[in-house]
Formats: sequence, structure tokens, C-alpha cells
Amino acid sequence: MARLRISPFTWLILGAVVIAFLWPAKGEAAIWMGHMTTAGVALLFFVHGAALPRQAVIAGLTQWRLHLFIFSITFIIFPLLVLPLVPIGRSWLPADLILGFLYLAALPSAVSSSIAFTAIARGNVPAAVCSAAGSNVFGMMLTPVLLSIMIGSSAEGGFTLIDALQDIVLIMLLPFGAGQFIRSWVARWLDSHPMFSECVDQVVLLLIIYVAFAQSVVDGLWQNVPSVVLLLAIVLCFVLLMLVFALTWWLSRQLGFSTGDEIAAVFCGSKKSLASGLPMAKVMFAAHPGFGLIVLPIIIYNQVQIIVGALLAQRYAERAEEGGTASLV
Repeated sequence: MARLRISPFTWLILGAVVIAFLWPAKGEAAIWMGHMTTAGVALLFFVHGAALPRQAVIAGLTQWRLHLFIFSITFIIFPLLVLPLVPIGRSWLPADLILGFLYLAALPSAVSSSIAFTAIARGNVPAAVCSAAGSNVFGMMLTPVLLSIMIGSSAEGGFTLIDALQDIVLIMLLPFGAGQFIRSWVARWLDSHPMFSECVDQVVLLLIIYVAFAQSVVDGLWQNVPSVVLLLAIVLCFVLLMLVFALTWWLSRQLGFSTGDEIAAVFCGSKKSLASGLPMAKVMFAAHPGFGLIVLPIIIYNQVQIIVGALLAQRYAERAEEGGTASLV
């Protein structure tokens, strides 16, 4: 039986939250850290652009049917599952938390965990690389548009689409493009030092988490959030993940995908990117007084998807060893 272990980065996330509650940045320190976070986001996407192997993306581009299916799960099915929460949850969830779930639904797939779990489960890794990377590239532009559509249909508010797109282009897309431009000069060094990209990711994410929760503490946000609301958020994230898992698995079988493609679809379609989600939220909702609640669903969902995804990937691998072909059931 697989033993559940909490990753060191999960402890760091919890530590950043605790520090934010105990010693929140205020005044000039908060302003300085806000500018530092924006610069960190630009650096993060610059490094991602420089580290993304073009040949890995090209290798998976031919499987357009699988990519279209994963893309549909990420950006169509997922939002459709979340939208009913808006009218149902208005009476027992804060509006900013509902906005956070809408934002979660509009996010692209996670890159590293999608690929890692697909590899562990013995699925189609090249397709996972292509789908996860493509989801993030397109998601930088698609996420704010999709969120705007959902907000428009649900009468919730929180950001201006034009301003969000402008900031995303300047802070995320341009650095990403610059990273791709210089990749030929830095690819060898980045490939031989994979910990560099991982460290940049983690430092920037921890800084964003600290600033987000510190701001919410200074604004007195958590004084008005009952503990039962946090518990409901955790339960909703778990239920949502299991629904996406089950639906993606069933549709993959109905469409006749191979087991390897099914695995790639299950993991790429169900994941939501914390690495893209928090920086994008920093750009889109930086001035929003409920920023802490808005990013709470993606932080919770990330932890749930890592734990459940690890167990599911191990299950696929065990079935592959037992029967020669990986399978969920």
C-alpha cells in the first residue's frame, strides 16, 4: 500500500501562510514586496520560456485529436462543472471565494506534475509535454477571456479584461518570448541545472503566497471567514477533482484512446497550474481587497491534486505491472 507523504514544498507553502498571518508586511514594506513579486513573475516566465524544449513540443503536435480533447476538458468541461456553484453557493460562500473557483476553472493545466504523473503511470509522455506546455502558452491569453465570459454570465466582478490582457502581455508573454529567443544560448546550462528553474518557481510562488495572505490579514479578511467556509472549500476542491478524473477517464474510453493517451488525458486534463495561476492572479487581481480568498481555491486544489494524483499514478503503474497494460480499473 502506498504511503502518503507530504512534499517539502507543501511544508514551505504552509510556512509562508503561517508567517504571513504572524508577521504580515505593512506600509512601505508591503509596497516594496509587491514590486518584488511583479519582477519575480516576469523572471519566472522568462526562465520557463528559456527552459521549454521546442523539440518536445513539436514531437507531440501531430496528436491533434488527443490535444483537442485535453484542451476541451481543461477549458470547457472544467468551467461547466464549476459554473453551477455560482447560484448554489451565493448563500453560503463569500463572493470572492466563488470568484476564486471561477478563476480556478479558467486556468491552464499544470506542466511539471502533469508530465511527472503521466510518466509514473506509464502514459504518453511526449503528448503530455505538448498538451501541458501548449495549455500554459494559450492559457496566458485564454484564461482572462474565459474568466470574463464566466463572470459576465454569473454577475460576479473583480477585474477589467483589457487591463488584465495588457498586463499579461507585458509581464508574462513578453518575458516568455524573450526566454524562447535566447534558448539556443542557455539551453545546455538549463538542462544540466534543472534545479535552477525549480528554485525560481518555488521562490516566486512562496513570495506570491506570502504577499497574498499578508494582504488579506492586513485587510482583516480572515476575521470574517468562518472555519466552516475553509472546510467547504477543501471539500469542493476534492469533489471537483474526482469529477474531472472520472469524466475524463470515461470520455477517453468512449473515444477509443489508447491507455497511454488516456493516462495523459486524465492527468493533463484534471490538473490546474499553481505556477501559472498565482502569477496570473497577481497580475489580474493585484488591487482586489479579497485577493487572499480569490487565490485560496487554486492553492487548496494544487495540494489536493498532488496527493490524489500521486496515488492514482501509482495505481496505474501497479496495474501495468500486474497485467502488462496500465489501467485505472
